[in-house]
Amino acid sequence: MTAAGDRELLKTAYEAWEASDWAVAAQSLEVLLRRHPDRPESGAWWYDAALAHKFLGNWSKAYEFGVQAAARAERGAEEPAFWNLGIAATILEDWAVARDAWQGYGLSLPDGEGEILADFGPTPIRLSNGEVVWARRLCPTRARVLNVPTVESGRRFGEVVVHDGAPNGERVVAGRTFPVFDELVLFRASDLPTTTVQVVAGTPEDVRALAELFDGHGYAAEPASGTRVICACCSEGGVHQDRDHQVSGGQAVHVAAPPAEVASLMDAWSAEAPQRRSWTGPAPA
Repeated sequence: MTAAGDRELLKTAYEAWEASDWAVAAQSLEVLLRRHPDRPESGAWWYDAALAHKFLGNWSKAYEFGVQAAARAERGAEEPAFWNLGIAATILEDWAVARDAWQGYGLSLPDGEGEILADFGPTPIRLSNGEVVWARRLCPTRARVLNVPTVESGRRFGEVVVHDGAPNGERVVAGRTFPVFDELVLFRASDLPTTTVQVVAGTPEDVRALAELFDGHGYAAEPASGTRVICACCSEGGVHQDRDHQVSGGQAVHVAAPPAEVASLMDAWSAEAPQRRSWTGPAPA
């Protein structure tokens, strides 16, 4: 290929990039990088090729090009090449490369080898169906879902998801702002099905007690009244949320627990205040 051919290939790559045609952009950059892997500007090409494959969900290619991009980036300077490599390596479960990528970005990690299982704090995650749930981050890019997702979504409490590093909206709780991150892939499924029960609770404290009972067993119970439906545009903006929103009266509650334990837990809850609490429930969803 001539120099003129290289220029035309580069033009094709970035015209495709502007059009969000990630497949053409990635392919064109890959051809160019086979010819010029180490030119001064090749670091940006490696990074963009890795990013295009990330957008395509081609994680093996995002990893392959990400390794090269990170090798040409400055360590400890919060270079995004390391972050994207960390995502791809996590999805492929190459924990040594993932750990090195996070450290290359400039993050501190708990000592150890293998899978990172730490507490990076709570964060809202937008699942692939658009539903925003709260989760606890296990590492810079994975989080375990803490809410009980809607039954219609088919998603479950306790799932571990890989999320993007670029915020896409905010949730404000008690004056504190949390960035919303978009789910990239479901990393680990949950074996806890969702059961919808109907409850009558005399006070908000009764509903709170139900949630605390399930939480104490490592499960979850969430009133349907706590679900707020908003448009996609608003969801990607700043949304204020109450820290503790409980409503008394008759309502549906979604519970995540082994089916064999749901009835006993619900009975225990209602027995503590039978004059105010009652429930009925169908089979698990």
